[in-house]
Amino acid sequence: MASEPKTLQEAILYFADPVNCREYLVARRWPNGVTCPRCGSQNVLFLEKYNRWHCREKHNAPQFTLKTGTVMEESHVGLDKWMTAMWQIVNCKNGISSYEIHRALGITQKTAWFLDHRIRLALTSGSFEKLTGEIEADETFIGGKARNMHVGKRQRRITGTGGKDKTAVMGIMERGGNVRTVVIANRKKKALQAEVKKHVEAGSALYTDALLSYEGLAGDYAHQVVDHAVQYVDGRVHTNGLENFWSLLKRGIAGTYVSVEPFHLFRYLDEQAYRFNNRKMNDAERFDMAVKGIVGKRLTFAEVTGKVGIPAESF
Repeated sequence: MASEPKTLQEAILYFADPVNCREYLVARRWPNGVTCPRCGSQNVLFLEKYNRWHCREKHNAPQFTLKTGTVMEESHVGLDKWMTAMWQIVNCKNGISSYEIHRALGITQKTAWFLDHRIRLALTSGSFEKLTGEIEADETFIGGKARNMHVGKRQRRITGTGGKDKTAVMGIMERGGNVRTVVIANRKKKALQAEVKKHVEAGSALYTDALLSYEGLAGDYAHQVVDHAVQYVDGRVHTNGLENFWSLLKRGIAGTYVSVEPFHLFRYLDEQAYRFNNRKMNDAERFDMAVKGIVGKRLTFAEVTGKVGIPAESF
């Protein structure tokens, strides 16, 4: 087997060989030997002619492939295209749209869109561990700018000022570490403080802006505030780390995706957070970690599209 890829060009050539695809994914999905995704047995036989495995245990659907039980299941898109798309999604700083994937891989835009969203959802990283040390908390609004809209659309969609017709998003960042993001219903005290207490270890140093919704956190945290009407930095007290993250996120949405529906926004947040949290890795390391997560998750049609009542065979 050729050496594993380090660049996009090498990845395209490397994954064009089905054997390379199989060996790369097997090493990450089953490091201790291939096991049946349906019963967990290692009593399996590889059928090289059909590029699949057969489980010798007695149960329904004993044959399985690398896609079985992953986000790639029931997809007719080849592994070479899946791998190339994954590489671009996790390594393109400002993201890559379904139209770019569609043109680059020679698949339909609809297929590219489903493929992109499956990968984005699989990049979601949940953790029970709370953030500690110096923590920044901040919120922003995501949505179209009125000055960029056609007058008819502006009158229909912009019905107030500020963030009234935009989606509120909150971010919590550990200095020198990871960021966590969540779509929130509003910026009121109940919503913001619930997220802080969910993700931040009590006793940590917490830095926020002067929004009144953060008042009352001093009892659980070493809470300090910077008033942006006066200054943006007061010694160690600032939220510039999160401001940098919001800048990257909005640049990607405005420049790459152009328009994101509110009910899909959390997926783009997860995608950007994944790249940001693994920013110190090189492209090959970031891709390798993504593949390990992607082959370990299976998503339903409802999870991918937000729709219910439609069978998985429909996509």
